[in-house]
Amino acid sequence: MSLMRRLERDQNEEPKKPVTRPIEKPENGNDSGGSRLTNLRPSRPGGATPAGRTSYTDLKTRVQTRLLSEVDVTMDVSKLDEIRRTIQDLFEKILVEENIVITRPERQRLLEQITDEILGYGPLQPLLADSSISEIMVNGYQSVYVERGGRLYRTPLKFESNEHVMRIIDRIVSPLGRRVDEQSPYVDARLPDGSRVNAVIPPISLTGPVLTIRKFSKDPITIDQLIGFGSISPEAVLFLKACVEANLNVVISGGTGSGKTTLLNVLSTFIPADQRIVTIENAAELQLRQDHVVTLETRPSNVEGSGAITAQQLVVNALRMRPDRIIVGEIRAGEALDMLQAMNTGHEGSMTTAHANSPRDVLSRIETMTLMAGYELPIRAIREQVASAIDLIVQVDRMRDGSRKVVNITEVLGMEGDVITLMDIFVFEQSGFEEGKIMGQMLPTGLRPGFMDRFEAAGIHIPTTLFGAGQRPRY
Repeated sequence: MSLMRRLERDQNEEPKKPVTRPIEKPENGNDSGGSRLTNLRPSRPGGATPAGRTSYTDLKTRVQTRLLSEVDVTMDVSKLDEIRRTIQDLFEKILVEENIVITRPERQRLLEQITDEILGYGPLQPLLADSSISEIMVNGYQSVYVERGGRLYRTPLKFESNEHVMRIIDRIVSPLGRRVDEQSPYVDARLPDGSRVNAVIPPISLTGPVLTIRKFSKDPITIDQLIGFGSISPEAVLFLKACVEANLNVVISGGTGSGKTTLLNVLSTFIPADQRIVTIENAAELQLRQDHVVTLETRPSNVEGSGAITAQQLVVNALRMRPDRIIVGEIRAGEALDMLQAMNTGHEGSMTTAHANSPRDVLSRIETMTLMAGYELPIRAIREQVASAIDLIVQVDRMRDGSRKVVNITEVLGMEGDVITLMDIFVFEQSGFEEGKIMGQMLPTGLRPGFMDRFEAAGIHIPTTLFGAGQRPRY
């Protein structure tokens, strides 16, 4: 068995090892279940052109081609430090034998890039290792952007070609049993650390292969950090903690990149450790810290167009798994109906996220998604289910300065006629805009929620002063 095959097998068996990276599958169209070292070799022949008359890319290609041909395939793939040392020794040997003279910084950069190509994700590897980067966007092989602190920056990094980007995409999605080609030109996937990946390729992408990676911190963000960032107030945190402990059903809504999943991760830390949690996601990215957690992940259809497992099917199956809590990473379609049914039939304390611009909008979206389940239900019946199932809506927004903030914590009161009534408990109020930063704070509205009795029944005591006691504080 080749070194690359064993590297990929080791990755599949132990996905949590961060340095064990699968290498791309064969380019001849026959997926034999593993990748080959030869796939990383460039198409152009490696000649003995003097270093002074060759470009940096040609030099990298030549050295990488010869190095791959000389790697000992019998090496123990579980000892990656030993593999790296072997690659470095061979690299130095090749430079000496071919009389290639380059500066020390160039030598180190060349070694790092070749090692990343073999064991990592090529040019993306240093970006993935940079903890200050929250998102990576590849728009074709010559354009790579990153997000830092909520703002976008273009990097000087480039791929060799669109085919190079395709190899990296294939290296990401293949170990997950997913594919991306002309028949299926877009795919959702994840990295071993849980980072979310989306890839779109031609013919639907006119700029070449497009790759978007939403990174997740190795150390999950804590509630204290959210407070320190100004994303939420301590009083609102105390209230949300009580809501989770009292088994209220919570929907977190917001736009793309607003921090919905991050907040869901934080709220999940308030779930008691003695409860059984079942999570359902399209790409597993939640980082729950409890011991008794069962993670389910959807599956796309195979080459024949069959074998797909939807979130709706997983929600139905989760009801048979004796869950205390069901957490759906995001509701997008017909699974909304089954989620509402679960919330209304004894699975209290469930949580999910949804894309919406306001608490009122998320109710409309859930109505629409419920109809996508394929049942012709009266709108009033759907709204009654929504009003009965959902207790609280937490709205998060990405502000114009790049910060993410909780802007509404809203109670779902019930039905009045044909309308679902809502009541804000906490609202973010902006006081100004100074030095490129939004100023303001989250304030209580002075209204007490209608489920205070559920707090008392759970043995949770919330002081009435938390809600402003009828008078909103000034700042």
